Amino acid sequence: MSIVASRFGRLIKHLWLPVARNLTHWVIVGTIIAMTGFGPEHWFAAVFHYIRLPEPPQWLDVRAVIVCVGVGIVVADLLFRSRALHREKTASNVAGAGMPSDPAPAAGLQPSTPPHEGSAVGGLHPPAALLPDQPSIVVLPFTNMSGEPEQDFFADGLAEDIITELSRFRHLFIISRNSAFKYKGQAIDVRQVAHELRVQYVVEGSVRKVGNRVRVTVQLIDGPADRHVWADRYDRQLEDIFAIQDEVTAAIVATLPGRVDAATRERVSRKPTDSMAAYECVLAGKLHHHRATLADNQEALRLLDRALALDPNYAHAHAWKGCTLGQSWVNGYCADRDATLKQVVDELQTALQLDSNDSDVHRILAAVNLVMGNHDKAVFHQERALALNPNDDLIVVQQGEILTWLGRPEEGIPWIEKAMHLNPYHHERFWHHLGRAYFVARRYGDAISAFGRITATNQSHHAFLAACHAQLDDESSARAHASAVLECEPTFAIEPYLKTLHYKRAEDREHHRAALLKAGLPAGNMDAAAAETATPPAGIGKAPA
Repeated sequence: MSIVASRFGRLIKHLWLPVARNLTHWVIVGTIIAMTGFGPEHWFAAVFHYIRLPEPPQWLDVRAVIVCVGVGIVVADLLFRSRALHREKTASNVAGAGMPSDPAPAAGLQPSTPPHEGSAVGGLHPPAALLPDQPSIVVLPFTNMSGEPEQDFFADGLAEDIITELSRFRHLFIISRNSAFKYKGQAIDVRQVAHELRVQYVVEGSVRKVGNRVRVTVQLIDGPADRHVWADRYDRQLEDIFAIQDEVTAAIVATLPGRVDAATRERVSRKPTDSMAAYECVLAGKLHHHRATLADNQEALRLLDRALALDPNYAHAHAWKGCTLGQSWVNGYCADRDATLKQVVDELQTALQLDSNDSDVHRILAAVNLVMGNHDKAVFHQERALALNPNDDLIVVQQGEILTWLGRPEEGIPWIEKAMHLNPYHHERFWHHLGRAYFVARRYGDAISAFGRITATNQSHHAFLAACHAQLDDESSARAHASAVLECEPTFAIEPYLKTLHYKRAEDREHHRAALLKAGLPAGNMDAAAAETATPPAGIGKAPA
């Protein structure tokens, strides 16, 4: 008996919960009105008698009218809430699809409108609504169908080039290479990818290379709906790979609904070199560069040197050699740091002379000039890089970084947050950039939160945290992080350390010095030479997304 009662109770509960969740005042009112129509002495009859309304015609059943009114109220309420739920779901899907584009950078890093106010990055701020009219795309790694593992770089390179060329269109929001390539080698659920990266469109493709011919298959998919929008196949001689890239890019842009006028759209038509062998060497070199180990760095340099031997005027090869040399300089892979830094500058200057429209060249030149203290030149190259490729997360985060060094951290913070959204799988150093910007802005609590997201700590990380806690008068935490600084680097001193930073304004440098002294760190010699281990900003030796 108790078992039956228990099951009956669960059934009643199962039926009542959805009713209770959907119960509203109007449903209750409508139900009461409908039920009174069945009563022998319903209250409508009393109302009619009290106000002495004329008797209704005999053919009119007042009880039926009352029941219909009550049912009508309930149905109307259900329909209204159903439509409201549909609108809410639609708005949610659109909001998750894209991000408002960057503010157009003005000359000299003029005050910029933040990409989005109060954006959500790691819970530091509440999320902001995203513009629904900006197409957003992720280009997934192309599948190598050749059966030759060594040809992976060709498929990866084609996907990277499509990402780069699409990024030149300011009205598109393009997910970075690093985030897209997280899905390499996985079984893809298009809806899941679209949901995780908050994009409207997913590009998938495959490459089959046989001899001197290549077949590229590409498809554009409406991610949330898992619906094919467009697909095509390109069979070409291998020397036509750049024409394939242009065709695929233009086709994707043309098919985005309501966004691009096919008759007036700007085609991307930059063909880096006529030497296919040199192009393949650069693709392979980039693949090794992304791995960032000593052996891969050396192999990347070998391949890039081979590409330049085949085509000395290949600007992109010079740019990537400069970037790879910068990587060796950052990671300590080179024997002579001064000579290597000069090589970086020489390679980039050569690339700039050959192709002044390469965003990688300007990005790295901005970083090099910042290291050398040439803030005005750094601003020039940074603005040029941002204009050429506004969706490269490394260019965007560097915009925020440079604004911070210029003493304008409140303008720089939204750019760093934008870079984090462009690349949801961004490197931990992005949190360092954000924490530093908060520190310069005197927002010490936010800075501590940002630095707290970093797992690979070093003396610079602990020095900033020591300074933040000291400014908040948290002496115990400040001393603890100061001790951690000296554990990481026993010879640490404030003056040599400050010389590795790139503040333009004396007051920002003095603010940092005072905070470090307050934390109890040793001052050191005011005339100390710049530390040999100066760390450059993001850009030198870092792979573009």
